[in-house]
Parts: sequence; structure tokens; C-alpha cells
Amino acid sequence: MSATCLRSRLLILPPPPPPPAAASSLRPRKAAAAHSLSSRGRRPPLAAQAVAPEAAAAEEGGLPAAEAERLVEFLREDLPHLFDDVGIDRSAYDDRVRFRDPITSHDTIDGYLFNIRLLKLLFRPNFYLHHVRQTGPYEITTRWTMVMKFVLLPWKPELVFTGLSIMGINPQNLKFCSHVDIWDSIQNNGYFSFEGLSDVFKQLRIYKTPDIETPNYLILRRTANYEIRSYPPFLIVEAKGDKLTGSSGFNNITGYIFGKNASSEKIPMTTPVFTQTSDDRLSDVSIQIVLPMNKDLDRFILCIA
Repeated sequence: MSATCLRSRLLILPPPPPPPAAASSLRPRKAAAAHSLSSRGRRPPLAAQAVAPEAAAAEEGGLPAAEAERLVEFLREDLPHLFDDVGIDRSAYDDRVRFRDPITSHDTIDGYLFNIRLLKLLFRPNFYLHHVRQTGPYEITTRWTMVMKFVLLPWKPELVFTGLSIMGINPQNLKFCSHVDIWDSIQNNGYFSFEGLSDVFKQLRIYKTPDIETPNYLILRRTANYEIRSYPPFLIVEAKGDKLTGSSGFNNITGYIFGKNASSEKIPMTTPVFTQTSDDRLSDVSIQIVLPMNKDLDRFILCIA
């Protein structure tokens, strides 16, 4: 009889470049990771730059390279403070800044800041900035994840949004004059989007999930049909199978976690279970189960005949 070798190994999923700009470690969560941002000292205000006649004449050509880089770096530094005690730098925004997301609309800096304060009060949001890039002559686009816990409901549901923020720049004073959010989870991102409102209410529902250990992760992109996640390294036990479900490999690997290992120890159930194949002929099926983080790798290696 051939032998099936169960082996434990370290699974390292490559992190997406560049890493999020969150300022603390991941913690276990049911649906998405929630980091906390540390407060730092308030930054010097972004001084309004006088636009030289040459720059005004070349307005149609877009931001000078130095100004574009300055504003990109400013957002990288400023936006992680969106919901912490430091806050964003008000002086970087026009008094008539136009804000739109699928369910919110404001046309002044006061309304813009009120919306931030309201989210902070009701949802305890955590904001993760993934990248900042110039995408137009007077436009900078950011990609982000926002994890929010609605504290007014007894079950305190977590809502996750990922998407883009398109920041328009006033060429006359080089301040941000518009901020338009696009969510990955919906198609209709124009204000007012009933699809967006429905997405919010869906995430407020009660979900009963088993209290099973799962690796920490951060959702990088949440769409209507799938999620892209970033995981730190974690341990797995892996076996080869002959099909995606109900294979001998799956039976061997479940036997392994129920005591057929070198220490004869039952291993607590974890999620998720990874099943993958390298081609559509299912010629190389791999089944992987996550090991609890407190387990010693060398204690469990065993080959079963």
C-alpha cells in the first residue's frame, strides 16, 4: 500500500506591494482584520503654495512634478490620521471642497469634516491606506480599506469597504477641492446609490459564525462576489488528493488533526480549508488545513501508511 505523507509547513502568502499604512499589528477577527491606528503629534499644516505666473499659464499641463510629489507624500502622511485623535489637516482643503460617495454628499469643508466625525462616533472606523498615485493633471487617487464596527447595535457588526478616493486639486491654490469615493463592492457609485445603501444594510445583519480560530488577515479588495486578502505567515498541514472534494487526501488530513499525528494530539478545528489544483484536469490537487498558531511544528510531523 502506498504511503500518504502528511507534512506541516509554513505558508507564506506574498504581501501586496506596497504594504498598508496602518500603524499596528493585526488582531483576530471574524470577517476582516481591524487594526488600530496610533496617534502621533500633529503635523505642520500644509502651507498654501502661491502659484507662479508660469504655473498659471501652464495650468492645462497639470501639476509640476515637484508639486505632485509633495501632495502625494502629504496624503500618505495625512490620510492615516483620518479617524484618529490627530485628524486630517484642514488647511489642505478648499472651503468649498466637494465630497461624494455612494450614499453621502457634502459641498463644504465643514460638511466634509462633520461626516468624518460622525463616522468616528458611530462606527469606530479603522482606515488602511494602500497606495497614493497621481492619476490626472490635477488628480491624485488613493486605494484604501476601511473597517467599521457599528456600536449602536447590540451585536456590533463589522462593515468592510474597499475602494478608491479620487482627489481633485484646485490649480489656483493647490488645495484639494473634490473627493469622490468609489466602492469595489457595487457597480452604481453615483450619489445617491440604492445599491450602496443595500450594501451597508447587508453588512449590518446578524451573522452567526462558529468560534473557530482563523489566521489574521486584512481585506484588500471586497467585491460583490469575492475578497482579496492579505495574510501574514501561518502554519498548515497539507496532503495530496485525487479530487477537490471527498478525496483520500481529505480523509487523511482530517484524521491527522483528530489525533493521527506524531504526538497523538487532537488539534482544534480551524478555518479556512484550502483546496487547490494546478490545472483543470485535477492532476495535482492540494488540500491544506491551518494549524493553530500556538502549535509546535516538529511535534506533529507523521507519515501514515
